[in-house]
This record gives sequence, structure tokens and C-alpha cells, in this order.
Amino acid sequence: MKQLKVGLRGLVHGVLVSSMLAALPAWAVDPFTLRDIRVEGLQRVEPGTVFGSLPFRIGETYNDEKGSSAIRALFGLGLFSDVRLQVNGNELVVIVEERPTVADVSFSGIREFDNDTLRKAMRDVGLAEGRPFDRSLADRAEQELKRQYINKSLYAVQVVATVTPMERNRVNINFSVVEGDVAKIKDIRIVGNQAFSEGTLRDLFDLDTGGWLSWYTKSDRYTRAKLNADIEALRSYYLSRGYLEFRIDSTQVAISPEKDDITITINITEGKRFVVSSVRLEGDYLGREDEFKKLIRFDAGEAFNSVLMADTVKAFTDRFGEFGYAFARVDAVPQIDRDNGRVAFVLQADPSRRAYVRRINVEGNLRTRDEVVRREFRQFESAWYDGERIKLSRDRIDRLGFFTEVRVDTQEVPNAPDQVDLNVTLVEKPTGNISLGFGYSQSEKLSLLAGIQQENAFGSGNYLGLNVNTSSYNRQVVLTTVDPYFTADGISRSLDIYYKTTRPLDAQGGDYSLVTPGASVRFGVPFTESDTVYFGIGVESTRIEEGNQLPLAYQQYAAVFGDSSSSLPLTVGWTRDRRDSALVPNEGRYQRFNAEVGVGGDTRYVKANYQFQQYIPLNKQYTLAFNTELGWGKGMSGRPFPLFKNFFGGGLGSVRGFDQGTLGGRSTLVDDASRTVYIGGSKMAVLNTEILAPFPGAGNDRTLRLFGFFDIGNVYTDEQKFDAGELRASVGVGLSWISPIGPLRLAFAKPVRKKPGDKMQSIQFQIGTAF
Repeated sequence: MKQLKVGLRGLVHGVLVSSMLAALPAWAVDPFTLRDIRVEGLQRVEPGTVFGSLPFRIGETYNDEKGSSAIRALFGLGLFSDVRLQVNGNELVVIVEERPTVADVSFSGIREFDNDTLRKAMRDVGLAEGRPFDRSLADRAEQELKRQYINKSLYAVQVVATVTPMERNRVNINFSVVEGDVAKIKDIRIVGNQAFSEGTLRDLFDLDTGGWLSWYTKSDRYTRAKLNADIEALRSYYLSRGYLEFRIDSTQVAISPEKDDITITINITEGKRFVVSSVRLEGDYLGREDEFKKLIRFDAGEAFNSVLMADTVKAFTDRFGEFGYAFARVDAVPQIDRDNGRVAFVLQADPSRRAYVRRINVEGNLRTRDEVVRREFRQFESAWYDGERIKLSRDRIDRLGFFTEVRVDTQEVPNAPDQVDLNVTLVEKPTGNISLGFGYSQSEKLSLLAGIQQENAFGSGNYLGLNVNTSSYNRQVVLTTVDPYFTADGISRSLDIYYKTTRPLDAQGGDYSLVTPGASVRFGVPFTESDTVYFGIGVESTRIEEGNQLPLAYQQYAAVFGDSSSSLPLTVGWTRDRRDSALVPNEGRYQRFNAEVGVGGDTRYVKANYQFQQYIPLNKQYTLAFNTELGWGKGMSGRPFPLFKNFFGGGLGSVRGFDQGTLGGRSTLVDDASRTVYIGGSKMAVLNTEILAPFPGAGNDRTLRLFGFFDIGNVYTDEQKFDAGELRASVGVGLSWISPIGPLRLAFAKPVRKKPGDKMQSIQFQIGTAF
């Protein structure tokens, strides 16, 4: 009997395989025909897995080379810690020892992470329940855990893996973690700067040495990603101010022996400041040189600006794309005159070949229907490639709000140089939610909020929502459905059914109220890609429920129309939103106009309001913002303007420093003529001006900002004319925070223009307010 035994164990089995296979001739067997193959030592692995990996079958000739291949193949499965081949006559016995499987992975001593996050990290390195285990996996897992903590600036972390054998060849793995203290940035040094102060350059960074708010911003915690972003901000700062040859020589990150302090040193060479002497075009511009020259974003005589240069190249490339040249190449070639500090640029263009879009492929929309995505496309199949339309299509899909990621890639079609495919890759996000929350303001006190919304009902792109508000002054139940493509041309339709109970803001706390049930339908017509016009009609009734301290104005109104009056309002509106962000805008403009006309029922009136917002970035940290709101209402056909359609002013969102809703008209009480309450008015004018700045210690975090403001405005009754002498004004400072429970605004205001009888309120706050 001849026997061949090869055993390999542990992490070093690769080295042992090579050395032992090299020694195989010492135990060589003569080739023979296999009569049988048996496998011994299996516990969980199926025999078919082993047989399928063997490079031979029964009836075939076995030799040493095939034996070596079999050993390598079985170890390559990663399922065995030892493999042996034993030859008994014409039989081959494959003896294996299975690696243990992981029964449980646990952690102790962790505070910075939750268990689910770390378990996912372990799965990524191959360590998870039910998977084969070897010590090398535990070592990789330890290193991955340390990497996770180092990303959190916990450089002193210690990780020890303990492996506990269990029955049935299983193991439990526990990672004992000593997190240690956070390593914080002690100093950031910039060496080599001459044109700008070190303080000016450090202000460009999101990383800093910390402040009293660092517990929130974590800006004093080092990460390589943040440092790279800051270095790019530094590079961009110089390159956009003429320093064409600016470079980062080196970046050193030094950690103290105790691993609790970090010092960052950035060595730079500024180089000379260059002025653009000339710009000329070379290459093929499709005979449209004059059109392309208009796209140049900089002029001769100006300091070199890399941002404007990049914008110019992109504008050229996009322009070529509009004509179907998907592969156009534009290079900005500098011709540097170092002696005189001047640089001439040659913009070389090669449009390459024109291309058609053969097919648009959509991937990743597991829930959302294909048509919901495709109807947003402005680039069509079998049409010329148009870069501008493709970008617009991508932005429109992104604005749907159904996806966390939208990517459009261009792919050449094999053997068709004039055709491309567009691959749209989507990553969906949950679009339905049930919300339970609360709001609080000084005027309305505590209000409970509840709602259920589905922004993409059944994958159709339609919105369906039910919202409930239990505010002291505005209680409402609203059912809303929106079909953004009611027609194939993109006309939207909104349906609202609501029941509202409003108690007008007053100083005395009366218990009267206005009850308004109603329904409306509105259609939105997109006239351009950024402008939408709305038309609608509704029906509603308003009932005055009397209580104590009823205003005399409401009693007089009820004497004319009765306690209950009906209305058939027609609405028309227009919106244009070109802000860079709806939540924390830094630049751009927003406009909104709405008009409502009562054409039926007991009331005849017209009501209009216009809002204009402008955001002007002064630099990376400071923003100048304006907000203007104008409102006007008038009764028609000899009837007064309905009191329940009045505007109100004062407080957050209006003129801060004055109590919420206290600007405008007043009415005496039915049962006490010596007391008055606030009933608003039919005309309104408000102007807010703000300077937004980073919160001290928060770095460049735009979700937490300070602002200084100047407000001016007032509300006028139907009998009053607009009088600039009656305008109220205030100045103050405030805090804006996008908190986990909604946008929060806190303002400290001082009225600088007031009248006797005005009610002031120096400190005001609200969760969920705008501007």
C-alpha cells in the first residue's frame, strides 16, 4: 500500500503548500486509474462541494500533479483548515478538517458606535454569524475596528479579540474595546504663506482647534477626508486669486505620544501672482467662434482665476454637447511669462464626432415605475446627444425626492461610433413616513402634530398625505393628494379636503372661534423648466362660533352675512425657485405670487400676496438675505372684505420684537368696550433683512448660524391707506438651527419704531418657522 499525505494548517498554509508541493516527488506515486474517491471529516460542508472542486473523476488517471491541484482547489474554498490526500491501492481518500463557523459576534466597552454599525463593518471583512472562521479573519476584524475608531479621532483605541470554542465546531468571538480619549487638533500651521495671513487661510478650513461648541460640530476631530477637503479649499483660494503656480509641498499630521493631541502642518509655495494677458481660440469651433467667445468667463487684464477657467471649459464642453458632440475635448493651455507675471491662454477645442442617443437605460428603481423616471427626461432616444438636456433631466429626476443618488453615465455603443447609450443609475429611498411630533411657540404654545405621507404612492409618483395639527389657535385636519402628471404634458393636479378651527390671536384669551370646512382643486401648468403657474377653485364655509370676549367686528360681520357664510374662491398662483437649497439657502432667488377671488356664495372679494427672497453670498461664511412680503385684499360688489381672510403681522416671520399677530387693526369686545383685541387687516407690507454668519465655534456648519436683522412693516385695515409713518421697525440678533425636530429660530429683538399701545416681545422662538 502506498500512501500520500499532505497536511496544511493555519494562516501560513499558502507558504506551506508551495514548500510541500515542491517536496512531493519524495512521496510520489505512480499514476493509476481511480476506482473510487471517498471524503472523510465533513460536518457541515456538502460532499458535492468537495467533489466539484476536484480536478479528476472516477475512471480518470490520477497523478501527483492532479493531487497538488486538488489540494490548492480545496484550500481555495476557504472552508477547511487542513486537507490530506491518502492513496489506498486504486482508491483516493480526501481527509478534511473543517474550519469552525462563527456562532456569535459581540462587543464590549463600546460607546462611540452602536452594535449594528460595527456588525456591518465586520461583515464587510468576512466575519459574520454562520461564516467559516480562521484567526486571520479576527486579525482583519481587529484592524477594521481600529480603523473605524481612528476615523472618529480615537487613536488610543485598543481592541482585543477573544475566541471561545463552542460545541459542534463553532466559536463565539468577542471584541473587547478600550476606546480611550478623543485625539483633538491642538494646532494647525500653514508655512510659506506671504500674500495672506495665516488666520485668513485657517478660516477657510472646516477643521479647527476647537471652541466651546466643538462637542456639537466635532470640528476639532481630525479625519483625512476633512483635511483633504480643506487643502482643496486652500488650493482653490490661491488659484482663484492669480497664483497659477501655487502648490502644496507637504502635509504632516503629528500625533502626541499620549495620542490625544494632533498637530497639522501644511507647507506651501505661493509662487508669483499672474495676470491674464490674452485669450484666444484654436481648433474646430463648428464655425461658431463668436458664440463660444461669449462663454468666456474672464477677461484679459484680470488676475488668473482657476474657478472661472474651469467654468469656461465646462461651458465650452456643454455647448458642444448641445450640438450633439458628446466626446468634445477642450484644453486650456497656458503660455506663462514669469518675468512679467503674465499668462496667455489658448483654448484648444476638438469636438470629435457627433453622436445620437440610441437608448436610455434605467436601473435601480425597484419600487418606482419606469415611466415616473422617463417622463422627467428632456433628452429623447434617437435624438442628437444634448448635454444641457441631459443635465436638466438628471436634475429633474433628483428633484422628485424619491432617490438618494441619481447618476447618468454616457456609454459608447460598440461598433457604432456615432451612437451612445445613457445609463441612469438610481438608489431609492423610503418615501413614506408616519410622523408624530410637537411644536412650540410663544404665541401658540404647545401643538401636537401627526401625519402620514406617501410621496411616491404605489411607485406612481403621486403624493398622498393626511396631516393633523392641534395648535391652540390653528387646529386642522387636511387630506391632500397630488398627481404631478395629471396630463401627459406635465400639468399637475392637487386635491385638498380640510377642516380648520381658527381662534384669532388676541390679548385676552377669548374662546370664540372660526370653523372652516372646505375642499379645493388646483392645477399647476409648467410654462418653463423653472416657472409654474397654478389655477384652482374651491368651496368653503366659515362659521363664527360665539364665545366670551367676541370682537365687535365679528358681531357686526355676522349681522350682515349671518353666523355662517359660504365662499367659492378661484385661485391663481406662480412660483419660481432658484435657490441653491430650500432648507439652508446661501444664494439664489425665490418668488411666489398667489391670488384668490371670491366669485360665489355670500362673499365677494379679491386677495393677493407676493413674496420675494434673495440670498447673496458675501463669502464662504457670510450671506446677505432679503425677504419681502406684500399682501392686499378688497371686498367687491359693495361687500366688505371678509374678516377671516385678514393678514396678521408681528413676531417671527414678520416684524420681530412685536408680539405675534398684534400689528394691524383692533376691535373692541362685545361685552367690554374698554378692551380691544387684534383682528389683522386687508393690507400688509413687510421687509426683512438678515446677515447670516457662522455660529462661534461651529466652523462653516450652515445648519447652525447666527444672524443679525432689521425688520420693517405693518398691517393696515380696509379703512386705512398705506402710510409709511405707521410702519413699525426693529433690529436684533438671532439663532437659526436645523435641529433634529425641525428648523428652529430664536430672535432677540428691540423695536426702534413703535406706537403707543403696541405690544412688544423681546425674545421670540419657534420650531418650524421660515426666514
